[in-house]
Amino acid sequence: MANRIHQQVSLLIAALMLGALACQSAWQLPTANEALPALETMDAIEADAAVAEQIFSTDLQSQQDAMVALYKQVRDGVVSVLTHTNLGVTCGTGFVIDLDGHIITNYHVINHANTVEVLFANGLRATAQVIGFDADTDLAVLKVSVPTSRLQPLVLGSSSDIEIGQIVVAIGNPYGLTGSMSTGIVSSMGRSFASFAPPVTLSPQLYAAGDLIQTDAAINPGNSGGPLLNLNGEVIGVNRAIRTFNYNDDGDFLNSGIGFAVAIDIVNQVVPYLIEEGHFDYPYLGLAGAQELTLTEAARLGLNRTTGVYVTEVDRGGPADLAGIEAGDLIINLEGRNINSYEDLVALLFASYRPGDTIRLQVLRGNNEFPVEVELGSRP
Repeated sequence: MANRIHQQVSLLIAALMLGALACQSAWQLPTANEALPALETMDAIEADAAVAEQIFSTDLQSQQDAMVALYKQVRDGVVSVLTHTNLGVTCGTGFVIDLDGHIITNYHVINHANTVEVLFANGLRATAQVIGFDADTDLAVLKVSVPTSRLQPLVLGSSSDIEIGQIVVAIGNPYGLTGSMSTGIVSSMGRSFASFAPPVTLSPQLYAAGDLIQTDAAINPGNSGGPLLNLNGEVIGVNRAIRTFNYNDDGDFLNSGIGFAVAIDIVNQVVPYLIEEGHFDYPYLGLAGAQELTLTEAARLGLNRTTGVYVTEVDRGGPADLAGIEAGDLIINLEGRNINSYEDLVALLFASYRPGDTIRLQVLRGNNEFPVEVELGSRP
């Protein structure tokens, strides 16, 4: 079957080549005084094709070798995280970050755990202690007591220079299949997700986590907490979630090509606090905004623009409320940076500010534009 397809493709390519030559002959016929051009022999054509095939094959081989080398470089630093709960055992992924035995995973992987067990690629098993977690970014830090010779920390990179279209690699344990590798690209940046554990009296969007990487690398149940890597083998994100409406027969989510990872710059900011203090205090503005505004919605609201953060909810007594921001306001600028969306605002707050900082917002209310200074609080 494969040979027949190859022959059909070869015939199609040959037909296209002949068609192109025929067009060239029709439009560039030599005059009587011009010498006929020498026709390429089949041997020459086959030689050119062989050279092209060799170049193509060499390129693919080098890409393959690079992927194989990358996997060998990082595989011993990626672990399976087995969470024992009252309902049974669930499986996630984590990765080693230092020789002290610290391992990063997702909060939702170890939530409700009675005990946590870590399985290394070399077969070593160890009981892990949860030393800190953050439900907003869905991060948790574990610690294991094993010989340093058995630990292979992964290199943490940077997410500030990530480009959309960049090739990425995910390694994890989808459906318990340990050490599985998948590839894809960065589909987008700066996505936001609601917190896993907002206070029940407040909107989840008031506690949104920003600066998520969107990728089409295959991420499935069990990949949570695993590394998203660049081609240098550096961790640029922690795989967190997928967006899908498809399920298998067991009720598990199925990959849809839309996955999300916590950007490593956020991880680098949060994890040291989780190790030292067990938690991280986020800057709190105390408002929720529409993800986007259509032209129709903007016209209905009396707005002459669709960019910015349209405030839908303000936490009474929170920083935004105390500064005078109201539902219906449009936030268009933060400290000189134009804000196009709610995701922009959350990502900037996460990346650049801490509780107690005072920020300057530019607000549009009706036809009036004015500055507002807000002292950021800590999330309640």
